Amino acid sequence: QVQLVESGGGLVQAGGSLRLSCAASGRSFSMYAMAWFRQAPGKEREVVAAISGTGSNRYYADSMEGRGTISRDNAKNTLYLQMNSLKPEDTAVYYCAARPDYTARTMNDPERYSYWGQGTQVTVSS
Repeated sequence: QVQLVESGGGLVQAGGSLRLSCAASGRSFSMYAMAWFRQAPGKEREVVAAISGTGSNRYYADSMEGRGTISRDNAKNTLYLQMNSLKPEDTAVYYCAARPDYTARTMNDPERYSYWGQGTQVTVSS
């Protein structure tokens, strides 16, 4: 069982930056691949970025490529998402999620994730 708690969301102006954090419970954090998803009103949940258990493999959605950095600190059981050059279209609830394996071609599939946090709101004003 893994429990995930996101933090760091908020209101930011376009062009600004935010750093999201996801604190995980349990002693096996490094065994889980992790990801950030987001969901805007009326839209499907979509992956933003994903990272393998060791941090050696990373995946970015086209929407975040070049503007975001996913990282993890396994000693602190924490996942991060640094987002720069934020745009109004980045407005959404951001969720962290965990799964027991890292398979590059399926990291964008929310059905493959076993555990989810409650989400943190990110609002980017124009």
